[in-house]
Amino acid sequence: MIPSPNHPWHLPMRFHGVQRGLNTKRMRFFLDVVEKLNLLVAANGTVLHCEINGAVKMKSFLSGMPELKLGLNDKVMFEATGRNQQARGGKSVELEDIKFHQCVRLARFENDRTISFIPPDGEFDLMTYRLDTQVKPLIWVEAVVEPHKGSRIEYMIKTRSQFKSRSVANNVEISIPVPPDVDSPSFKSSVGNVTYLPDKDCVVWTIKQFHGGREYLMRAHFGLPSITRDEADAANKGMGSGMDMSWKKPIGVKFEIPYFTVSGIQVRYLKIIERSGYQALPWVRYITANGDYQLRMA
Repeated sequence: MIPSPNHPWHLPMRFHGVQRGLNTKRMRFFLDVVEKLNLLVAANGTVLHCEINGAVKMKSFLSGMPELKLGLNDKVMFEATGRNQQARGGKSVELEDIKFHQCVRLARFENDRTISFIPPDGEFDLMTYRLDTQVKPLIWVEAVVEPHKGSRIEYMIKTRSQFKSRSVANNVEISIPVPPDVDSPSFKSSVGNVTYLPDKDCVVWTIKQFHGGREYLMRAHFGLPSITRDEADAANKGMGSGMDMSWKKPIGVKFEIPYFTVSGIQVRYLKIIERSGYQALPWVRYITANGDYQLRMA
């Protein structure tokens, strides 16, 4: 759902020639480029699956029936008609499964890659797309689990952000699975808050703001009645153990990064054509968030 016009992440693209006396509430529209990253990483760090699902969402408050033209950056390569169109210069990105709203004039897009349309009132998805590519995990998580004598188990979690320092991931949640019978939790982290959720058999490490290029550590200690002294000794010696490891599900990560897209898609221009000559004020926002984002534990 597109946030309210007063949302701080909306960026206005300024246009000249706005006529006085017009209702400014009917001269605005909002455009969100939202990408969700699906990722699966093996225990050895290999990326097994990586997919970006994107959508260009619009919310229109325009008087009359103006025609809008949306241009995306030349880096983008579309497959709208079954043929590839190489972007002019530089590296191109191949988007798949592109779907347009019925208001888009497909003939114009096929001719010069211009997205031309007369928007309906309210919210709608102007276009959706998918991108299969190998990208570096935006938020990396490593987990070392060590069983100890005395029916205890210890977690050492390290996470780092692998995007540029000017970007910030908000409301990061790292969910680490734990055995179902642990008790007596204690935590120590360099940032954020850690919570044990016994009903979900996991620990959630919450970091409100995770700046790019940073690395943080967290330790968790639990009592584990089901582990014996012999099992702990065998595990610590690398001999394996009789412990039930079915609880070792992948680590899950949630996040949202404003002003950022994984694919590199960008809005180059947004033009409004209307016979009265008025110009509206469009607002553009970019967001990358997690989709099904998982990292397997060793």
